[in-house]
Amino acid sequence: MVVVQGNQIVKKIAGNHTGFFMVECVEIIFQSLSDQSRDLLIANLPEFGFHGMEETEEGLIAYANVNEINHAEFEQFCIEHALVFSQQIVKQQNWNALWESNFDPVFIPGQVHIRAHFHPPVEGFTHEILITPKMSFGTGHHATTRMMMTAMLDIDFTHQHILDFGTGTGILSILAEKLGAVSIQAIDNDTWSIENVAENLKMNDASRCSVFLGETLDKLGNADLILANINKSVLIQHAVSIYYHLNTPLKLLISGLLQEDYDDICGVFTPLFGAPIRRLDDTGWIALLFEKRF
Repeated sequence: MVVVQGNQIVKKIAGNHTGFFMVECVEIIFQSLSDQSRDLLIANLPEFGFHGMEETEEGLIAYANVNEINHAEFEQFCIEHALVFSQQIVKQQNWNALWESNFDPVFIPGQVHIRAHFHPPVEGFTHEILITPKMSFGTGHHATTRMMMTAMLDIDFTHQHILDFGTGTGILSILAEKLGAVSIQAIDNDTWSIENVAENLKMNDASRCSVFLGETLDKLGNADLILANINKSVLIQHAVSIYYHLNTPLKLLISGLLQEDYDDICGVFTPLFGAPIRRLDDTGWIALLFEKRF
């Protein structure tokens, strides 16, 4: 179980699990990691084809489909950051069953209860979200997702049109609808994610969200608020597109960022949006809220 009060973790999760379903994959094991190295890996591994990660007391375990991992870039990254790992091919198994055995509900006290279908409902929360993550990110366990949701709770979504860039499980889109958004465009470049979002939308009776497969925002309409929990390189790459897809004067909420990413992100986004109007910090990660005023 994870309990969040403001931006502080009261009880740390034992692991951040996502799952694969009946897929042969590569298992990469990092041991004796510093907190900084662990966060660096979590922020960057998706770029090399990794879709599942498990935090352990000793380090981090990452999973990727055999044919999807970018070996050359991944190995160069590890050399540059002096990261040592072991690897093995893991035979086909039901990764969702493994995930289910480790998944705990997530709570933002009095506000949001995030659970899987096999957990009982809990009273005393304004919003309940059902999530089955499979290969997608966004269970609420990771600091970046929690910060995004915490910031969203302080924003008026009534009658707003939302764009969720890098939707993962669709968790932020689902919360946006529960907070009153009139429409949501959710986009991700992972076909597993798109299938998972559709499943999660159905479980949560979320009917105002349209889901798109793609890597850019080019074919999407403008929004009053853009949510983007991705990583620094993707955010910087699409900064100008994000600007032009956002109506004026409204907001941009981003995360997937380490604390040391702050200057790089502000160097790109501040000329477009002005300085961030809010910053959230959680265990080495940050979320930033910008407001487009011109």
